Amino acid sequence: MSDFIESEIHRSRRDRVTTLVRTIARTLTILAASYLPCAGLSAQPADNATSLRATYESLKPQLDHAAFHRRLYLDSRESPSTVTGEIYAVLDYPFGTVSDVFNDPTQSPKNWCDVLILHPNIKYCHASASSSGDTLTVYVSQEEVAEELASTYRLQFDYEPATTSPGYFRLKLHSDSGPLNTRDYQIVLEAVSLGSGRTFLHLTYAYSYGAIGRLAMKGYLATFGHGKVGFTNLAEPSAAEPKFVDGVRGLVERNTMRYYLAIDAYLGEPTSLPDNRVQQRLSNWFSASEQYPRQLHEIDRQQYMEMKQEEYRRQQARP
Repeated sequence: MSDFIESEIHRSRRDRVTTLVRTIARTLTILAASYLPCAGLSAQPADNATSLRATYESLKPQLDHAAFHRRLYLDSRESPSTVTGEIYAVLDYPFGTVSDVFNDPTQSPKNWCDVLILHPNIKYCHASASSSGDTLTVYVSQEEVAEELASTYRLQFDYEPATTSPGYFRLKLHSDSGPLNTRDYQIVLEAVSLGSGRTFLHLTYAYSYGAIGRLAMKGYLATFGHGKVGFTNLAEPSAAEPKFVDGVRGLVERNTMRYYLAIDAYLGEPTSLPDNRVQQRLSNWFSASEQYPRQLHEIDRQQYMEMKQEEYRRQQARP
């Protein structure tokens, strides 16, 4: 009997160790893949595709039980000088559809402007080409209200063409400087085919700031950003109420989600109704954002639709 008990104890310990090792390995795989886009590493596209597929396999449990009404995993990190938000999501669109939107060198920069304008704080976006490459001129507001461009912040994004391999692409938008003394803005999008009409997408949104930028961000968070939270729940599992992350991490999580919802809304427009596409994108984005009212609700549907329709008309008319 004692031999049996001792054997069971050893087996239980061995099972716990095996589970721990698997958990650590899965975590390291996720971290390695998530740091790749912003680190500027020179991995080959095929390696990136393999890494992204490995991340999908590792995140399956979280994706299958996500609390986002969709198969989506969100993460964020903050250091003394940089904040990063990341979303991994399964899209119910074939890889070819996603690639056609974001991986067409003649259309993708313009498509990005049509995506970005869905964000409530993006007031204008214009894509232009030159001998040195494509750029996106973007005007950003601190508030979700109609605003003249002269009162907004101007960002100049360099558009880096997609890096591709079969069933995979990765592209990046980069701006040296931004509002509130922030700098080094990066929006990185990579996607890999999962087959069966599905695509696994990884979106990274990050920026940096120095001492002056930190003070400016604190000022923003004490005024326009007061009381706003992100999606990560910091409460203990036994807590009766969630405690969502706030501050700069909360801010980057909200914006990362807004950009992701803009991508999804753009992809979900009905191709058979060309005259109605903008209206449908706007409606799709607002309906999706209202699934997360604690984090993303700012204005009502009519205000959003009227504001964005006017901003889209300005975007189409202004050079």
